[in-house]
Amino acid sequence: MELDMIQDAFDRVSKKQKLSSSKTQELLNQIEQEIEQAIRKMQSIENATSYSDPKQILADLKNKLNEIAPANQLEALQKDLNIALGKYVKVIEKSFNPDISKAYRNVNFDLHIMNQIIASHFYRQGLFDLGDCFISEANEPEAADLKTPFLEMYGILEAMKCRNLEPALNWASSHSEWLMQNGSNLELKLHQLQFVEILQNDCVQNALRYVRKYLAPNASAHKVEIPKLMGCLLWSGKLHKSPYADLLSPNHWEKLADEFMQQFCSHVGQSYQSPLSVAIAAGVQGLPTLLKLESVMAVKKQEWQAMKQLPVPIDLGKEFQFHSIFVCPVLREQGSDENPPMLMPCGHVLSKQSIVKLSKSSTRAFKCPYCPLEASVAQCKQLHF
Repeated sequence: MELDMIQDAFDRVSKKQKLSSSKTQELLNQIEQEIEQAIRKMQSIENATSYSDPKQILADLKNKLNEIAPANQLEALQKDLNIALGKYVKVIEKSFNPDISKAYRNVNFDLHIMNQIIASHFYRQGLFDLGDCFISEANEPEAADLKTPFLEMYGILEAMKCRNLEPALNWASSHSEWLMQNGSNLELKLHQLQFVEILQNDCVQNALRYVRKYLAPNASAHKVEIPKLMGCLLWSGKLHKSPYADLLSPNHWEKLADEFMQQFCSHVGQSYQSPLSVAIAAGVQGLPTLLKLESVMAVKKQEWQAMKQLPVPIDLGKEFQFHSIFVCPVLREQGSDENPPMLMPCGHVLSKQSIVKLSKSSTRAFKCPYCPLEASVAQCKQLHF
């Protein structure tokens, strides 16, 4: 993708800049050493410990500096860097059209919803002052309700940064049933981390009491985890040398914080990632293709914005694929609201237009193109995607 080309060009510039900086520093250090050496020789003359000629010392210094030729070396380094910078600028100019408004499509936005999305983004990022300022200037007082759950979330996350798991454990405990229904073992992971903290900073007896109180009641569901924690007790004071040393890794705290954020956002009906960030990132990836399409259509004197479907695909990364995509194996066209996928009695799936063409009428039976079974239009069920 074009963004990868820009990244590669930037990396080359960065590499050249670091090399230039390193070489320049080496050159300055070399010049400094020559000057300091000349100064020491001059001082030895003043202290009557040497009979060297001061003029000769300065002449030798001048010759040394001429040999080093700092101006020529610096000029060569700067030239290489300027060449890399020039190429980088050309890559940017080639990849980005300064007038991105050409890729804009007239869409009737609901300003109220847009303001809520922006306010939610600020609160989701923990930028509460900025979010408050925005809803005040946008005159969206109702959006202030979006702030409350994220205040709670960031309060818990701040406590976790300070190695205080109590707020997170309280939240997980009060939503224990919901977490189990969603297949999450967040509560168990929090208890494991708390156990390790107690074992490291307290005593074995307190760690054992903690396991009995919080994990033993559900021991049948933790047949792997509890024996592992019991094994940690035998290595009290030297857990870092034990087979369970991985439990001390800071990565557990980072991963658990991310998992907590995911579960918290899911519980309050919010996506883990900011919808605004995802939309902008997807737009950045798709923008070059849209700008190229606009320029081609302009030459052909065609209006692409009036099209219901783009004539070229816009390839986005897998991180932007949130729903499955159906492509009819007969027509080799992507499914749409007008041409949805249809499930046949035999289990094969075709598009609605394919089934209509194969049946030639709504009552006539037709043979599935992938197996010997026959079906009618009435027997086919529409699938939602």
